[in-house]
Amino acid sequence: MSETAYHPQASLSQRFFREIASWSPSLKIGSALMALIVLAAIFAPWIAPFDPYEQDFNAILMPPGFPHLFGTDSLGRDIFSRVLYGARIDLVIGVVTTYVPMTYGVVLGAYAGYVGGRFDAILMRIIDVAMAFPFLVLIIVILAILGPGVQNIYISIFILAWTMYARLARAEMLVERTKDYITAAEVLGFPRSRIIFRHGLPNVINSSIVFSASDFVLNILLVSGLSFLGLGIQPPLPEWGSMIAEGRDFMRQAWWIATLPGLAIVVTGIALALIGDGLAQRLGERHHTMV
Repeated sequence: MSETAYHPQASLSQRFFREIASWSPSLKIGSALMALIVLAAIFAPWIAPFDPYEQDFNAILMPPGFPHLFGTDSLGRDIFSRVLYGARIDLVIGVVTTYVPMTYGVVLGAYAGYVGGRFDAILMRIIDVAMAFPFLVLIIVILAILGPGVQNIYISIFILAWTMYARLARAEMLVERTKDYITAAEVLGFPRSRIIFRHGLPNVINSSIVFSASDFVLNILLVSGLSFLGLGIQPPLPEWGSMIAEGRDFMRQAWWIATLPGLAIVVTGIALALIGDGLAQRLGERHHTMV
């Protein structure tokens, strides 16, 4: 008996590394960048050289250097530490505002695409009305009613962000329900829930997964923009958008206050865009292989 037979974990690790080796360059680079950002956010309390809320009035508007790698702001707070802690806030908000609406949006869209009829017609009219207005305008209107803050950002995005996922899943399910495996499941008498969620849903979710990478970027930019407008995360929390807003009055004498948090947003956006591009290519290859 071979050595791998005694160590089943070895074969799992080999499959894992073979899977990574088969990724496209964009997926590898994007995943590596995103892993670094996530690790920096997780280990921020150990990496950050200063307390992100600590004010040092003897170090106001210091340029990047030692010991303040990214300089300090108008209150003497260390920008590098605040950028690290800001990653925690923005990444958590990005995950929640992307994948919670994706979950029920895909379920609603897949169900509507399969059953059709009145439920499908009503759902599509709701989606059409929601998508007829600019997304950012509707978010601002809801926040103007509910007030600024993280909880109200979640509520406003949960109300609106599921519509694109529902439309994507419905369109995919309309195609899938005509295929032979769905017909075979119906002939065998499987319940509707099993046909939709165990057989149809795994085949319609790929487009939503790919779209979610782009949506993740847009949600981070959305939260940063709302914070810049004063409707999002409120100071003194170290959120990237609010940090940019705080630094806009000091662009001439202290460019680093707004520029370096903005650079963090750009790098995160590039990483997620590369992941989305790589996922689209990878899932497309798998789909062609299965076909």
